[in-house]
Amino acid sequence: MARLEIGYLLPTRDQAVLGEHEPGRLVRQARRAEKLGLDSVWAGDSPVTRPRADPLLLLAAVAQATERVRLGTAVLLPALRHPILLAHQLATLDRLSEGRLVAGMGGGFPNPNTQAQFAAVAIGFASRISRMEESIDAMRRLWSEDAVSYRGKHFAFDDVRLAPRPSRPGGPPIWLAGSGGPALQRVARLADGWLPYPPTAAMYAQEHQAIEAATPRRPVTPSLYATLCLHEDPQQARQRLQSSIERYYNAPLKLVASIQSMFAGTARQAADWLHGYAAAGARHLVIRLATDDHDSGLEEFADLVLPLLRKEDHQ
Repeated sequence: MARLEIGYLLPTRDQAVLGEHEPGRLVRQARRAEKLGLDSVWAGDSPVTRPRADPLLLLAAVAQATERVRLGTAVLLPALRHPILLAHQLATLDRLSEGRLVAGMGGGFPNPNTQAQFAAVAIGFASRISRMEESIDAMRRLWSEDAVSYRGKHFAFDDVRLAPRPSRPGGPPIWLAGSGGPALQRVARLADGWLPYPPTAAMYAQEHQAIEAATPRRPVTPSLYATLCLHEDPQQARQRLQSSIERYYNAPLKLVASIQSMFAGTARQAADWLHGYAAAGARHLVIRLATDDHDSGLEEFADLVLPLLRKEDHQ
């Protein structure tokens, strides 16, 4: 079994919610995550719905401040961008990071705020999935071929050459978010990895098995996006999680927890909960911390939870 890898979601949106806009601090957190032994750092994307630092510009700075960790988007919305421009940005970022980039992508969650974000940039919300699929096809060709002419439903261009090429042949791996039949079929057809957040390990195991059955001849990296709130008193952890989630999403915790993987409790309980997903097949965990102090929260996670996950991974 592949080694369990642990990643850290940079708190771009959490920082903005608190009225702080300090990208340099996020870069320092990424550097600290690397020193603490994490395997990857990630940045979210939402320029209008949940405004935050641009993930690709931020990760470009992180690429120069780190040496080892993988850099990922959790997740990027390709339907908001033209594939030529996005392919160029991702190729340059992959080059800057010497091949450490993972392009996590998604279609955008169907709610009024996300619909408003697409309307703000004059892109039809109903077309977001087909635009994403077409973008992935176009970008992979742009990363691999000397000159590309493309004809699709949404995009058409002639004799386009990109430079620099990505560090890796074919470009950075693309991990797709999503659960449910159509999303899993899309992962099986298009993706190098899967980055969902199902609320239970049992659901994860079932969907992971479906992807494996559909892709017997090629590996698809199974990962997980999970939110943790740590406290030695589980009741206080739950209260802090509720405050953080409802401030972040402007929705009740009960509703968000019904569709996302999140946990509140002690470090030992959190490690056991995450180990359940690992047992269900997850090999790369992307951890979002629900806390008011992300500097101390990162230290706490690395000191108390990370060793437990590493220990269990070696048993």
